[in-house]
Amino acid sequence: MTTNGRPDGPARGDLEIDGRRLSYLDHGGPGRILLALHGHFGEGRTFAGLARALGPGHRVIALDQRGHGDSDRAEEYSREGYVADVGALLDHLGLGTVDLLGHSLGGVNAYQFAARHPARVRALVVEDIGAEVDGDLSFCLDWPRRAPTRAALLAGLGGSAPYLTDAVREHPDGWGLAFRPEDMVVSQRALNGVHWDDWLAGECPALLVRGTRSGVLGAEHARVMAERRPGTRLVELPTGHTVHATDPTGFADAVRRFLAVT
Repeated sequence: MTTNGRPDGPARGDLEIDGRRLSYLDHGGPGRILLALHGHFGEGRTFAGLARALGPGHRVIALDQRGHGDSDRAEEYSREGYVADVGALLDHLGLGTVDLLGHSLGGVNAYQFAARHPARVRALVVEDIGAEVDGDLSFCLDWPRRAPTRAALLAGLGGSAPYLTDAVREHPDGWGLAFRPEDMVVSQRALNGVHWDDWLAGECPALLVRGTRSGVLGAEHARVMAERRPGTRLVELPTGHTVHATDPTGFADAVRRFLAVT
């Protein structure tokens, strides 16, 4: 179960789906509910800064998506599975209509959920992911599975380490990550594809946020996404792919201004 608001941080809650646990963080508060979905390698606590910035006007609930964070691994990482998890969480919390935000993997999950369940999404925020996705995460298979110390793990992760600190865990057999790299590869392959129908099917107001140095969402693709979908606003910030982490103030300001007029 979860509680609304804690002085020492968000409440951790979970639900069970067919014997598999989904975990989430509820930052509490009396305001509008914003459900946040992270990207590959991430977890719900990546949005802690956003929750603080939005303050009591918004109750941010951040899901650890299947195979990430404190949630269990899944047998599959299909589009249908990720979208069903979002609906299961809303049902578990007794929530009807929410604002929905997603980064990368979570962005596609968000706009696909909005396309399939339009009555349940009041406003949509998609961070740095397109309507056509073609990624490859096979590089993560070279990361160490376990290391004797945290420092040794971070050293083994090399240049990727700064992006993975939330996922570092101490396991019974050493230090490792909160996800299985092989699951991430499978998940990305299932994410790849042309999703224009889902992007264009949504009818709620949408904010598309792009990092100007992103290698994932190009400027022209983002422009066309915003032009083709009515009610969509495009905001570009001077960051790479993880806009919310690189420019937390600019990202939170953009989200706050958008939600204020929806």
